[in-house]
Amino acid sequence: MIEELFTNLHRPGQYLGNEWNAAKNDFDGASVKFALGFPDLYEVGMSNLGLRIIYGILNAIPGVACERFFAPEADMEASLRAAKKRLFSWESNHDLADFDFMGFSLGSELCYTNVLGILDLAGLPLEASARDSRYPLVIGGGPCALNPEPLADFFDLFVIGEGEEAAAELAGLYVKHKEGYRSGRISKEDLLFMMSGIEGVYAPSLYEADCRVPGGAVSFSPRVPGLPLKIKKRFVKDLNSLYFPCRWIVPYVQTVHDRVNLEVMRGCPNRCRFCQARSQYYPLRLRSKEKVVSLADLAYAASGYEEMSLAGLSVGDYPGIENLVSELTGNFNRLGVNLSLPSLKAKSLIGNLSRLIAKTKKTGLTFAPEAGTPRLRDVLAKDFSEEEFFTAAAEAYRAGYQHLKLYFLIGLPGETEEDLRGIIDFAHAASELKKKAGAGSAAQINISVNPLIPKPHTPLQWYGMEPLEEIRKKQDYLRGYCKNRKLRLNFHDLRMAFLEGVFCRGDRLLGKVILGAYKKGARFDAWGDHFSFEKWLEAFSEAGVSPESYLGLKPQDEALPWDFIDIGIGRDTLACEFNKTIAR
Repeated sequence: MIEELFTNLHRPGQYLGNEWNAAKNDFDGASVKFALGFPDLYEVGMSNLGLRIIYGILNAIPGVACERFFAPEADMEASLRAAKKRLFSWESNHDLADFDFMGFSLGSELCYTNVLGILDLAGLPLEASARDSRYPLVIGGGPCALNPEPLADFFDLFVIGEGEEAAAELAGLYVKHKEGYRSGRISKEDLLFMMSGIEGVYAPSLYEADCRVPGGAVSFSPRVPGLPLKIKKRFVKDLNSLYFPCRWIVPYVQTVHDRVNLEVMRGCPNRCRFCQARSQYYPLRLRSKEKVVSLADLAYAASGYEEMSLAGLSVGDYPGIENLVSELTGNFNRLGVNLSLPSLKAKSLIGNLSRLIAKTKKTGLTFAPEAGTPRLRDVLAKDFSEEEFFTAAAEAYRAGYQHLKLYFLIGLPGETEEDLRGIIDFAHAASELKKKAGAGSAAQINISVNPLIPKPHTPLQWYGMEPLEEIRKKQDYLRGYCKNRKLRLNFHDLRMAFLEGVFCRGDRLLGKVILGAYKKGARFDAWGDHFSFEKWLEAFSEAGVSPESYLGLKPQDEALPWDFIDIGIGRDTLACEFNKTIAR
């Protein structure tokens, strides 16, 4: 019995799988069995809206059973191995190896060893070339699929872009050819070739990627005639007609974002030169106010959640945001339901919006200036007005808000000490503003400082990431300059950022590094109490790969590992924006 594995586990409730609103499709009677998972803990994976959407879409298709999996904690992994049992699905407790597909939502490069851990615990060979028709097809999607090459050895397919329509199409095509594939009449390569005909689907084994030097130019071409030279990113055209998981699954344990996330938009009207999310979710699409309100009513009725959040890349740019918030707070205030918003533009809060939100939850607001001076924000093409910020912050303090959170980047093009001092000076002014606004003592300001990671498919994809020592010096400078006890500095782990930079900009040569680190015991690299930088350095050394080679400045005429992906924004457009950046 599965329950025997739960003895003495930390939070066994995360493995139960029969939560309120979880699907109960017939596994044995299903034509297609799709395991859908997230390579991190349940509390992180269940906070992922994309996973919930795909889960609901697949389970609504007749003949499809979609069940979830997540990375088990170390004690559960030990329990599975001691009992000689394989990792199972949450809904029916069937072995993951019994499914037709295993789909991974890839949200962070620091989850790559967890992917291998899940495959291993499921009893699957780690490398795709060793898996035949007896094993599930392994699919990856999500933000990391914008450069899937470091994981090419381990995945059969990737869905580039948004997966709602592609997942359903893959399931439909598989039904047609399942018998032939399982019996051996259709080869795996032939099946992958057919699946590659679906827009947005990429089968790495069908392409040759010649990477002779780590971090160098890549020669990329199809191995099989008839395949496209470029993979076109998939996106859903109409957000209003798109499925939304109103029957919101209610976990037994607290999750990272323990609330209903109402997606109001995809894409972003801004063109910040460092932001990969704009490329991931391009073009901009909006969900109507009426639709959002209707979805909120349905989700609340099905779940009883006491908090809702508006989700999108730049929610403050949603047309009529104040009217939407007014209607939602009017509907849910009497029910004791809080409404929260992500990082906002200051101009969206000037007026009545901050007071509307504060009616339900007077905690803090989040802003992202990104740089400490207007000059450096112009370099980033960051649309942020200090005048609008201080006006909005004063109104927020008077409405009852007690603190602010500010996001900044360091390691930016042309950054100087003046820009670094500007981070602290800006935060200090934001703190003192609460007194000046007549709202009590100075406010606490939480300052989150992260190093710039130049991401693929952004204008800064050709820019280099600053060496660890240089970033560390800047962190020390900020600590020394920050004398105000009301200002709390928080820094992202530099070594984690270093690995993120390497793998987001990497090529297929990194597959052996990931495998080597996994064999050394690397797991949960995004978690400080598990992360071991030494294991990664050993894996790089043994593979003969220099991680620094991926982080330098790249020539604009060099073929990049991710150039085969068409995101809908031309390379020339990105290059033009990059040249504006370095010209300043």
